[in-house]
Amino acid sequence: MSQQKLLEIINCSVSYGPIQALNNVSLSVERGEVVALLGANGAGKTTLLQTVSGLLRPTTGQIIYQGTDITGMNAEKIVEKHLIHVPEHRQIFSTMTVLDNLYLGAYHHRRSTNKQTIEANMNKVFELFPILSDRKEQLGGTMSGGQQQMLAIARGMMAEPDLLLLDEPTLGLAPLIAKDVLELVRDLRAQFGTTILLIEQNLNASLRIADRGYVISHGEIIKSGSSNELLNDPEVKEAYLGHTVH
Repeated sequence: MSQQKLLEIINCSVSYGPIQALNNVSLSVERGEVVALLGANGAGKTTLLQTVSGLLRPTTGQIIYQGTDITGMNAEKIVEKHLIHVPEHRQIFSTMTVLDNLYLGAYHHRRSTNKQTIEANMNKVFELFPILSDRKEQLGGTMSGGQQQMLAIARGMMAEPDLLLLDEPTLGLAPLIAKDVLELVRDLRAQFGTTILLIEQNLNASLRIADRGYVISHGEIIKSGSSNELLNDPEVKEAYLGHTVH
């Protein structure tokens, strides 16, 4: 695995008015890694992903992506740099077909990507998510929760991400469906070489597919280490593992 830093967050703080949501957060993601961001509900995980993807602006600190400072850059420009955010609650276009949702994933790269490449990416997505191929003319809103989550991830993959931010991909799914979705997340790296920063409610499962992890609490990174180190850390086990947290 290459040890080139794809993403580096340096001393980032974010506030919602008087409320400090993130406080001097620093972390990095190497190219080719799956990195898990762990923490309880309200710890700042979603805020951090929204800041990286340009939906929020940090009050202090820097975000470096592929060697370029993207701090404060708008979300559309960040998408054009192949940094793709799949938010929690799926947020697919429910009144559009599966196929149209997928084509929208490639929208920002339509000028720089030819039709053949888009179709090739579509075929790769259908190989990984065959249920979407079977249902490509179905309206997104009529699919099950697990199928909608697969569609949300597949739409993100149509943008050819170098870095994929995944926020709670199994939220609200039945355990067996959640397991299938996490296995697909693992396959994204194996088949596409995608680097992933993952927030996941099933912390045990996320650490088993991740290389490393960071634990965030009250807006601050309090621990980091390899997945094995965190899985075997008594404090992490007591505070997070064995509990379903959001």
